Amino acid sequence: MGVERNHGGCMAVRSLPPPSIPKCSHPASAVNADDQTCGSPRWIEKGLSCVCMKRKGTYERICINLTPLQEERLQRLKHRMNVYFDASRREHQEALRALWYATYPNKELSGLISDQWKEMGWQGRDPSTDFRGAGFISLENLLFFAKTFSNSFQRLLNKQCGKRATWEYPFAVAGVNITFMIMQMLDLQSTKARTFVRAVFIQMLSEDEWAFDLLYCVAFMVMDKQWLERNASYMEFNEVLKSTRAQLERELLMDDVIRIEDMPSYSLLL
Repeated sequence: MGVERNHGGCMAVRSLPPPSIPKCSHPASAVNADDQTCGSPRWIEKGLSCVCMKRKGTYERICINLTPLQEERLQRLKHRMNVYFDASRREHQEALRALWYATYPNKELSGLISDQWKEMGWQGRDPSTDFRGAGFISLENLLFFAKTFSNSFQRLLNKQCGKRATWEYPFAVAGVNITFMIMQMLDLQSTKARTFVRAVFIQMLSEDEWAFDLLYCVAFMVMDKQWLERNASYMEFNEVLKSTRAQLERELLMDDVIRIEDMPSYSLLL
């Protein structure tokens, strides 16, 4: 299933046919071992236009040359990543209010600077100071999660599953860190592809413009699951985040994962 968002922020679910990945024309004997290595920069240095990877005995490829649709959506996503949160901009203020009411629909917000924000897991009275690491897109990600998978969002917010630590991770600040982690993992701001994960994600982006936001929701669920499995406490958050990234990378490179919805951990959202 794919997810689309309309201008008002509501979500609609639609079916998407799996895209076809062109078979590599190189015979098995002609493919160098370096070209099969996920994340290896060697195939880029050689100027190859495709990345060959062995999957279930056959060689497949994902082309580096972007289609017009991929280029358009990638540039749009890059633009989102470059927008800093600006507390003086009205649209940013409205997005922050929207996050509050998506999170606490029956609780009135007294102001954009208020002790109430600490309930959500911000570090202080002014949540705008916590967006510095990942920018406005981290707020968009939280809002997307709250509106698209409200039940899962509320479970994580309220720490409803499993045996929780005495010193839990702050929900909202964790969300900002997850956005930053995904940005680093996908490496979309670089001028050249340096990892196979990036190439795979761009392929996904051509199928669903909101692939980044969906991946964020999956990542949040994976992080909380690993947090519980490790019986982690606040000081171990960075280690949990590292293992979350490793899990995401493994799933993105699985044979049958063509869309975010194909990732095994996507089921955690349902």
